[in-house]
Amino acid sequence: MTQKRPLGLPSVKLIAIAAFAGIVAGAVAVYVKETGSGKVESAAVGQCEGEVATAEALKAFTRGEVAAMVPANPPRKLAGLSFVDAEDKAKSLDDFAGKTVLLNLWATWCVPCREEMPALNALQKEKGSDAFQVLAINIDTGDATKPRGFLEETGVDSLGLYRDSSMGVFNIMKKEGLAFGLPATLLIDEKGCLLGAMNGPAVWDSADAKALIDAAVGG
Repeated sequence: MTQKRPLGLPSVKLIAIAAFAGIVAGAVAVYVKETGSGKVESAAVGQCEGEVATAEALKAFTRGEVAAMVPANPPRKLAGLSFVDAEDKAKSLDDFAGKTVLLNLWATWCVPCREEMPALNALQKEKGSDAFQVLAINIDTGDATKPRGFLEETGVDSLGLYRDSSMGVFNIMKKEGLAFGLPATLLIDEKGCLLGAMNGPAVWDSADAKALIDAAVGG
């Protein structure tokens, strides 16, 4: 298990490093915070009314290495989160219905993203099941060459390759006020309802992270 934050630095510094990498990669716009209108569609909220208590209960598990996870208020469904798999087949959250999903956005040029990928891989190896999945979505522009090469070189072999080269998923999360940089992570229940969101890296193979996942799946 990883014993400290990636690079041994606080999350704020890691996000700053990622921002610098984004500038170098021509992606500075990713780090412009945009909270959006702040309006949440009532239908999306209504479908998740039963998850209010679950999101509230998760507060007790947002501690230590996952203290930056913010419970959703209110829990809601997010429309339009579409991407492709390793074979370029269209996918969406609907394809993971019935599973609690830890959706993580990453890019090869994002230093803290690269640092936390092995821990996400370890979490999937230990906790991945019919009830839970780590869904790591790469948002590099272009084809799959760079992200596929990174996964192979670092031995990240349990996450699979999911991509959104249009950055559409990130832009939806940004509009919802759920993402201002990379990495950005959502915790979504088996009904597709948002339970929580985190900006910045975490030690996903830590005891704190596993306790959070267990609580979300059990809830």
